[in-house]
Amino acid sequence: MTSQAAAHPVPDAGPNDVPFRYTAALADSLERRWQDEWERRGTFSAPNPSGPLTDADGQHAAPGSTPYFVMDMFPYPSGAGLHIGHPLGYIATDVVARFRRMQGDNVLHALGYDAFGLPAEQYAVQTGQHPRVTTKANIEIMARQLRRLGTGHDPRRTFATIDAGYVRWTQWIFLQIFESWYDIDAVRPDGGTGRARPISELVDHYAAGTRQVPVGIAGVPGGAQWADLDEAARRRVVDSERLAYMSETPVNWCPGLGTVLANEEVTSDGRSERGNFPVFQRTLRQWKMRITAYADRLADDLDLIDWPEKVVAMQRNWIGRSDGATVRFPVLDDGVGASSSATTSARRWVDVFTTRPDTLFGATFMVVSPEHPLLDEVPTAWPAGTAEAWTGGYADPVQAVATYRREAAAKTAVERQADAGRKTGVFTGVYASNPVNGTPIPVFTADYVLMGYGTGAIMAVPGGDTRDHAFAEAFGLPVVRTVAPPDGFEGGAWTGDGAIIGSTNDEVSLDGLSVGAAKGVIVAWLEGKGLGAGTVTYRLRDWLFSRQRYWGEPFPIVYDEHDLPIALPDSALPVELPEVPDYSPRTFDPLDSQSSPEAPLGRNEDWVNVTLDLGDGPRTYRRDTNTMPNWAGSCWYYLHYLDPEHTAAIVDPELEQYWMGPGHNPADTHRSGGVDLYVGGVEHAVLHLLYARFWHKVLYDLGHVTSVEPFRKLFNQGYIQAYAYTDARGVHVEASEVVEDPSVASGFTRQGEEVFREYGKMGKSLKNMVTPDDMYAEYGADTLRVYEMAMGPLDLSRPWETRAVVGAQRFLQRLWRNAIDETTGALRVVDGAPDAETLRVLHRTIADVTADYDAMRINTAIAKLIVLNNHLTSLAAVPREAVEPLILMTAPVAPHLAEELWERLGHTVSLAREPFPVADPVQLIEDTVTCIFQVQGKVRGRADVSQDVTEDALRGLALADPGVQRALAGRDVTKVIVRAPRLVNVVPA
Repeated sequence: MTSQAAAHPVPDAGPNDVPFRYTAALADSLERRWQDEWERRGTFSAPNPSGPLTDADGQHAAPGSTPYFVMDMFPYPSGAGLHIGHPLGYIATDVVARFRRMQGDNVLHALGYDAFGLPAEQYAVQTGQHPRVTTKANIEIMARQLRRLGTGHDPRRTFATIDAGYVRWTQWIFLQIFESWYDIDAVRPDGGTGRARPISELVDHYAAGTRQVPVGIAGVPGGAQWADLDEAARRRVVDSERLAYMSETPVNWCPGLGTVLANEEVTSDGRSERGNFPVFQRTLRQWKMRITAYADRLADDLDLIDWPEKVVAMQRNWIGRSDGATVRFPVLDDGVGASSSATTSARRWVDVFTTRPDTLFGATFMVVSPEHPLLDEVPTAWPAGTAEAWTGGYADPVQAVATYRREAAAKTAVERQADAGRKTGVFTGVYASNPVNGTPIPVFTADYVLMGYGTGAIMAVPGGDTRDHAFAEAFGLPVVRTVAPPDGFEGGAWTGDGAIIGSTNDEVSLDGLSVGAAKGVIVAWLEGKGLGAGTVTYRLRDWLFSRQRYWGEPFPIVYDEHDLPIALPDSALPVELPEVPDYSPRTFDPLDSQSSPEAPLGRNEDWVNVTLDLGDGPRTYRRDTNTMPNWAGSCWYYLHYLDPEHTAAIVDPELEQYWMGPGHNPADTHRSGGVDLYVGGVEHAVLHLLYARFWHKVLYDLGHVTSVEPFRKLFNQGYIQAYAYTDARGVHVEASEVVEDPSVASGFTRQGEEVFREYGKMGKSLKNMVTPDDMYAEYGADTLRVYEMAMGPLDLSRPWETRAVVGAQRFLQRLWRNAIDETTGALRVVDGAPDAETLRVLHRTIADVTADYDAMRINTAIAKLIVLNNHLTSLAAVPREAVEPLILMTAPVAPHLAEELWERLGHTVSLAREPFPVADPVQLIEDTVTCIFQVQGKVRGRADVSQDVTEDALRGLALADPGVQRALAGRDVTKVIVRAPRLVNVVPA
């Protein structure tokens, strides 16, 4: 037994008395040992270029080394722990990180926890246990499972979003956004126009008179000058332009749960996903973030980063840029009917955004949202000639509109859009004037128009829009065409191309123009008349940032006697969550649509009403009782990995420049900067990624980061799915207890009863969970890693099959046997030189595996490692010169086994930073090629020949080949076609 073998404990005897066989028990022993060793040695300590975080030897990043920042999407620590679908992404990033280290890069790979979340709060409501206790216990479970998987994270950089030091900086970023406004004319460092600026600079503009006080702000006199305003009015002006601001916002209010819900939490029938309670539309005062100011940059800068095309398309669609015009429709005096002249009152206007201003001459009615302020004052009687179908059966517009508004308030935005086909609505009793021809047009209200989208009003052109046409038919409204339909068109709305018609007044004519030209002409005319302007709008809406929950970051804001928000100073951060008697929001009668949220934080009066000295002496203020959404902590966590111990700034500028700055990685050809590789599920394609990009761009504008984008390269891993089984009742049964049984029609039974197989997500509800702990016990972590990486392309979903795991185990067992004698534990490796064939296979494998790892084709890399391993198995003795490169190439996917073999081969330093093997170009040149011999185009023989074989030699070999001779059957040869060195075709007479 060698000294290396003797240094390791001898495991219990395995099958056939081979005590050194690579079994699950041996894997468990060596895997735990190496996990302890990596931690003890500081193997994965990523050195910063300066500061306290060095490598295990106390050295900072080597000058000239390439930094490589690889990151997983923030995990939420669930009490159920991981199932085997979860590690897929974590294994992949670990493989990449280990490969890049061996390529010589300075790799930063860390993992923290997105710890604010609804499950822990729900558990607190049910049990009374503080969410922090639950969350920390869940983090310990997940951290143990990931450590057992062998993930090489830098443990010094881990954290949770609930940590007080992290909450402080999340609140600090919120205040940076709150204390900023967006100057569309300011020049950015990257040369673009438009950026966030400190709010103090906005105040300076107002004070200097270079910026006029906007109109329409509550509590601010119209037309007032800055010098004439008192302090409260000035603050209201400034607050209206902040990037984080308070706003009266339509929300999904669920009285039965006592909280506002996101659209994703509301079912298609307008009820809460949790609890199945009714959900109502309410307008409430909420925090919002002005993400719309960044809409163009968020869309344009997608060209700078390497993301999957599907995700790029989803983000562009979510932002939804539309070019068109805002058109002003003057509201006519009360009582003006459809036959009246076009005299107008300048008291009121209805603004409409349209992408087709060229169709204005075809607008025959308008529709406003039930929340539109126009409906706050409607006529007390129906105008003369009002059609009965328009009234909804009500005696006057006041009753009709009030009733319709109440009905609309009981629907969610999702329901209202889904019900658009029903064409409900009611006439408001109000007429407006079509600005291009003065025709009075009736104004309806309908719930498919949403106040939160556009201006909350649309102009209806039934001749060119199918929805408008259906509404016009339902209410007997006129149809005017502005685009000529083709010959033979039988009616309805024509939505295709055609010549513009019927679009002329005394001052402008669009007839005969193309749509593009017509848009330009009519917009110019509208702007000249003060009736409209060219406008760009977006589907993107400002980010609703308030939650009526306990378990989240408190807002670092207090309110004064004017109910205006005041930012707390940095010295007051973090604002920590207080103790409360009850973690649940107050609930109401499920049908009480007029109730209002009462958040749990409001139950601690001593915390809510606080005396502070904010520069004017001690005064009493009121804290905000909402908390931030859990998106907040995941918007910036990548920065904290760089600098978790730094307390003087959000991130040390030198470290941000080193790890994320533009051009820090040679692949950053667009110089966007950002994380080098970000791996996670496509379900976060829009919200998380969009919100994080927005926060990052604000920080960029304010000079806190140099990278334009947070994530340069994004990779979406697929999912692991699994079979589930139901019994005759349709109830799911434990999948682990199901066996194949050809005696029943379905082919499967459980405890002798037939069950039926289905395919879907893995989880507790389907009783088909397989945990990593199960796999560690039965096979070992390395086997699980190899299997998950070998199942197929990383970006595709794939089915889990426990029985197939044994294939990965056999590969590792063969690799072990190639190096270690299973009976004695002695090395089987010899120091003799490999033969020529082994060298060719080895170096071809090195070249291919290097390319595969680099492109994240991990499954094909494993396949090629198996081929090389099988080749070595066929040899009488395994040369060290061949097996050591194989071990190094296997290390990213099976690191514990590789470290063990590396040590047993006599190495005293971890292979984690050992140079990755490099292929010898000479060995990649094929000395021989296979030449195909054909007779009349059909293959009859082959021969291995040299690359420089002559045509005469090939002709002689082909004619002498036994297979060619049999095919000729004694016939003469008319012609021999030679294409050296790969083909000879013999043509018989």
